[in-house]
Amino acid sequence: MPPTPRIRDAVAADLDLLAQWAQAMAWETEHKRLDPATVRAGVAAGLADPARARYFVAMHDAPLAGHESVGVAAGTLMLTREWSDWRNGDWWWIQSVYVAPDYRRQGVFAALYRHVEAQARATPGVVGLRLYVERHNAAAQRTYAALGMRDAGYALYEQPFE
Repeated sequence: MPPTPRIRDAVAADLDLLAQWAQAMAWETEHKRLDPATVRAGVAAGLADPARARYFVAMHDAPLAGHESVGVAAGTLMLTREWSDWRNGDWWWIQSVYVAPDYRRQGVFAALYRHVEAQARATPGVVGLRLYVERHNAAAQRTYAALGMRDAGYALYEQPFE
């Protein structure tokens, strides 16, 4: 098993990679082609305003011949917040999860999740973590359950304004 990736906050220099991964995730999960300029602007807005979104990047240390190891971005997730009047606190929503194909099934998402979970537990007023998952994505559902998450019993409805 490869070493556990280290997790860091995303920075402005990650913009293009995060936008690329968001587009790849939309295609892989929903077969949606997103407008690259819109996605790039959306990621840039999230990176610029931590109240809007926070991105984290999982880094794998890869050896370079004759040099010290260099960090290679392996995956990401974005956090947003939702106020709950029922609980007088914030739910942290995990969104925009993407793990690069070469790093899948190697604990990258688990490392990202555990990092976010630890931060959530240490932050006063955070009442829990949530995410949504495609109904037929059984592999993702097993991963989330193995990390202690459970089906919240809700169906998701939307009305997009296109």
